[in-house]
Amino acid sequence: MKQLILLFALLVGMIVFSAWLGKGGLDQINLNSLRGSRETVKIGEITVEVEIADTPEEHEKGLSGRNSLPEDQGMLFVMPPNSQPSFYMFDMKFALDFIWINDEHVIGFTENVEPPDDNEEDNLPTYESPTPVDYVLEVNAGFVEKNKISVDDKVELPENLK
Repeated sequence: MKQLILLFALLVGMIVFSAWLGKGGLDQINLNSLRGSRETVKIGEITVEVEIADTPEEHEKGLSGRNSLPEDQGMLFVMPPNSQPSFYMFDMKFALDFIWINDEHVIGFTENVEPPDDNEEDNLPTYESPTPVDYVLEVNAGFVEKNKISVDDKVELPENLK
């Protein structure tokens, strides 16, 4: 009898969960908690909680589709050594700063990159690092200025990424 009650409760739970998903329930979950692993990065004295993007699929998806990014958080793209990647803002809903990192130092940044008005993938501008990089950190627009990030600032990366 207990097994029958448990089975019935499980069935009802699945039906309720399915109905919740059908009404956009996933939109209410913090999507950041469903994505890649989390680490911390230090730039000078500033600590940033980052989501790691280290696969081609994660690189392509990036922060697209999200409505916002919490302050002092970002996405760290792990690039093949000494690559010169270019980024575009497909399906972005908020502005970003790109921090270009090589040999554990900031080598440049691209600030206040606005999401495109026209989200046609073929018409999007691209943003390229000024020189080869090992990592790219995307943070909210204004982060570089607010935190006085400078070229040559030391970047402390998680041990598992070095």
